[in-house]
Amino acid sequence: MCEHRRTCRRQAREQSGEADHHEGMSSDDELTPTELGEFQKSKDNVLEDSRKVFEDVHADFCDIRKILLKFQEWKEKFPDSYCDAYISFCLPKLLNPLIRVQLISWNPLEQNLTELEEMPWFRAIEEFSDAENVSESKRDDDHDQEVLPKVIEKTILPKITAFVKSVWDPLSTSQTKNLVQLCNNIFGKQVLSKNESSRAREDLMNTVVLRMKKSVEEDVFIPLYPKSTVEDKSSPCSKFQERRFWSAVKLLSNVVLWDGIVQEDKIRDLGLSKLLNRYLLLNILNTPLGPDNIEKCKKVVACLPERWFQDLKSGSTLPELVNFCQHLLQCARTLHKNNHSDETKEVLLLLVRVGALHIVEDFIDEHKLEHLKSMI
Repeated sequence: MCEHRRTCRRQAREQSGEADHHEGMSSDDELTPTELGEFQKSKDNVLEDSRKVFEDVHADFCDIRKILLKFQEWKEKFPDSYCDAYISFCLPKLLNPLIRVQLISWNPLEQNLTELEEMPWFRAIEEFSDAENVSESKRDDDHDQEVLPKVIEKTILPKITAFVKSVWDPLSTSQTKNLVQLCNNIFGKQVLSKNESSRAREDLMNTVVLRMKKSVEEDVFIPLYPKSTVEDKSSPCSKFQERRFWSAVKLLSNVVLWDGIVQEDKIRDLGLSKLLNRYLLLNILNTPLGPDNIEKCKKVVACLPERWFQDLKSGSTLPELVNFCQHLLQCARTLHKNNHSDETKEVLLLLVRVGALHIVEDFIDEHKLEHLKSMI
């Protein structure tokens, strides 16, 4: 079944003209038509049941916009009692079940057609918080601006965290990109509370790190075979080893997508210390020097954010990349010895890309390649 799905994907790539692809970098978790049908049927049943939740409730008490209009009227007429009742602090908890019903079919791992900002509950709260007709009764201690951020923290982030913990597959590039984009939208637009020590955000980030760590420990497996076994690229052992390598490269690129959201030291620990040095580099070192080895190194370097190397002032690369750079240096020496000038320059450019300028300078001086100094 897996081989059949690979064949179908391979044919689709050939028809679309997609050439830059390696077996193992695409997802292999497609559901069969039968499974898809059963899932859709169950989902439809849940959505049908959800429509009955408030069927015996008057619209004034289950419509978020109408509920907020009641509170807005209270605030306009009796601002002091409104403030003394701490309504701004109560509203997120009051609206929670109503919002959760609207979010039953919302999946943060999918490419959603409807953004959070376009959902009825979001726009209703936004209008309530920015209402212009309450300017006369505005007080210095008005906390209505915090209602929407608190709703995001108390309702949206816990839902995302639950998906990350139980549903998200870090090996899925589409799921990871959608999740990263959603987090960027929420955190980047400062929708959250001004209180930077958000417990919900910390829980989400910790869950993301734990899920990626689990994937690195359990989903990555690159077997080592005798060279005689994998010399034949068409052999099952060679194909399996290559698929596992490129699957790990895909996981590395997905882990690095979180750079700027998750703390950099945690991303570097997972992506470089664990994935690269523990798994990928071992395979690269056992790959004969040639186009395949250089291609693997290029893909690894392409995963790494340029931001990591912008502030390196010593001419040395990151500590986690020292062994990788030593391999690149050895490749450059062998290629230069065999008069492969283009490939040598290609490898030196990879070293420049990761900030290993001292290594490149020493290599150029050692082999008297002054015409390559412009690349530094």
